[in-house]
Amino acid sequence: MTREQFIAEISTLQEPLRRFLLGMCHGDVFLADDIAQETLLKAYLHYGTFQERSSFSTWLLRIGYSCFCNHVGKRILDTEPITEKENQIPWEDDHGKDNTALYAAINGLSASEKATVLLFYMEDYSTKEISDILGMPAVTVRSHLHRARRHLKKILERYGER
Repeated sequence: MTREQFIAEISTLQEPLRRFLLGMCHGDVFLADDIAQETLLKAYLHYGTFQERSSFSTWLLRIGYSCFCNHVGKRILDTEPITEKENQIPWEDDHGKDNTALYAAINGLSASEKATVLLFYMEDYSTKEISDILGMPAVTVRSHLHRARRHLKKILERYGER
């Protein structure tokens, strides 16, 4: 991969990377941007090692997820949701629809469940691609998705009772 190819790929993937990290960081813009910048720097320093065994986007998001894990600490990824921050943004889609309840529910998931949901439903990655990004077997990805759907349903039902 040449430097020019790297720049072209990065220019199309910055927004999906940032959106994924923003979801992982509970909407904390500053934290997501810090991790995105670290991701892009690491990718730039190592773009010569990209061997095209997966898509470039899968490779980049794998680096991003690794940076996220390094930041929050692996010990909490499967057990605790990341705590919310004061600089959280309101969640609206492209049509101005308020998705606060949905993102509040997603924020209630463990980090690994949240990552699978964001990548599968928000970024349209396959379970195989998610497996490569998160470094877990595809069967585990499917298990996380199944569990996350159950958890989301319960959380959204409670959210609706408020």
